[in-house]
Amino acid sequence: MDRTEFFGSQVGGESVINYSYTDMPWKLVLWDIRYFFTFAWALPWVVWPLRPCDGGHFDELSFTRQNIWCMVIHAILIVLQLLFILALPLALLLPVWMVAIGLAVFFAINRLLCLGLNGKTITFTSDPKYAPALEEHAHEQWIFLNGVAVGEAWLKSNINRLALTFKRPIIGVHNRTDGIIFDVVECLIQRNFGYATGDVRAAYKILREKLYNPKYSKVIFILHSQGGIEGGLVLDWLLQELPQDLLAKLEVYTFGNASNHFNNPHRHADSQQVERMFPDKSTHIPTAITEVPLTDSPVSTRPPSLKRRVSNGSAFGATGTNGVPPSLTLISEESSLSHATAYTVPASDRAIAHVEHYAHTTDFVALWGILHFVTNERASPEMPRYIGRVFRRTSSRGGHQFCQHYLNGMFPLERDADGEFVGCAEKNEFMSSIVEVAEKGTEKDDIREGIETSWSLMELAGRRGSDVKGEVPVHGSFSEDKNKIEDGKVRVKDLSRLWQYRNGRSPPDHPTGREMRRATFAV
Repeated sequence: MDRTEFFGSQVGGESVINYSYTDMPWKLVLWDIRYFFTFAWALPWVVWPLRPCDGGHFDELSFTRQNIWCMVIHAILIVLQLLFILALPLALLLPVWMVAIGLAVFFAINRLLCLGLNGKTITFTSDPKYAPALEEHAHEQWIFLNGVAVGEAWLKSNINRLALTFKRPIIGVHNRTDGIIFDVVECLIQRNFGYATGDVRAAYKILREKLYNPKYSKVIFILHSQGGIEGGLVLDWLLQELPQDLLAKLEVYTFGNASNHFNNPHRHADSQQVERMFPDKSTHIPTAITEVPLTDSPVSTRPPSLKRRVSNGSAFGATGTNGVPPSLTLISEESSLSHATAYTVPASDRAIAHVEHYAHTTDFVALWGILHFVTNERASPEMPRYIGRVFRRTSSRGGHQFCQHYLNGMFPLERDADGEFVGCAEKNEFMSSIVEVAEKGTEKDDIREGIETSWSLMELAGRRGSDVKGEVPVHGSFSEDKNKIEDGKVRVKDLSRLWQYRNGRSPPDHPTGREMRRATFAV
């Protein structure tokens, strides 16, 4: 039975993890090898299920000429690389000159086969027929970094599929494949030794350029599989160098993330102090939020001008009312006694505006990566946390392939009367599924960071007919008729920010960025 769980940054569970990405690299490699075999049962789901191929020619395993070529080359590489690894012990028995010649011949053949997959280009742009550049999206730049075993043909399918889904041009940075087995070895080196390959450096250069460009107010970074490792390294560099107002432009969305860490530090020491003091407290949203203007148009949505206000005139203190952590309250200058619009967000603000992770529970890469780290308790509060909101899905079609498994299951396409793809379907099983929040026995029932990156938070318990007890803050349903939601339960579409970008739409973006930084804490 399909189900979706939602939780925040490394909320932890009953098991304890006593290492982090800052430990010695060889220690991390040994842990990774151990957990590789622990989760080896899920290896078939890297390609399984083989059907359906709802995405047509976009799907990696559909029977197109290019896909068949890629699968044949990968099959040959798997056999050659397995034989190479099994033959390595023989090198101890042979003369050095013979070993050197054998290695040279093997790597030359491996490289020639990979050239048949990769081509010579490292950056690509989606085909304009799927998403022409529009003026209303001129302030956005979308960038994709692919995962394991992806050659040129599959990368182009990935970015064209994204362009069709979100109706924006996509830049693809090519993480070139060396064959599945060697790609896994590269993953171990990258995530444990912090080694930045050429595509990591290219992605960093592109993101840095776009973030510094005043033309762009949003930079959307989408990562899949090994791309999560490489994207995490890119983010580490950006967090070290870029000013906070530029980082506020960035949004990150990952699928089947293979990384062992994901950094996104607090903007202020005070908000970090609040999180440490109230690790198990949810952020409560006052019922004073009476009206928030919502629109599907990215042009008509404008951030309100904001001014500082401390609710009781006092300075930031150690605790809020009744032991509840302080919240950050933003009041519009246009507010009046008769018509007030308030925006309230948690005090635990972060440098990067939005981070969301999507993972399947049967995806080996996600189990070995993100799900292993976010669902384990840290042995020490000083250990780094895995930051970002997580949607964990259990589904019969929950494999690892980007288009065929993740996008088809979470952002399926719609066809017109002629059978042609026209964009993202407005309704699907995943987005309409009821979210289970931090189920006991697997994670703590703490959703502070799970909801803290929402631009506006609404009290679901206030909906008519709601059976939710207590305060459950969620996204507003920006393009949905709230009266159609009869049972009052939280659904994925209520929480997923990426969903709000489908078919050229845009989520409202106030308060954020500079406006957020001009706010003060209210207690």
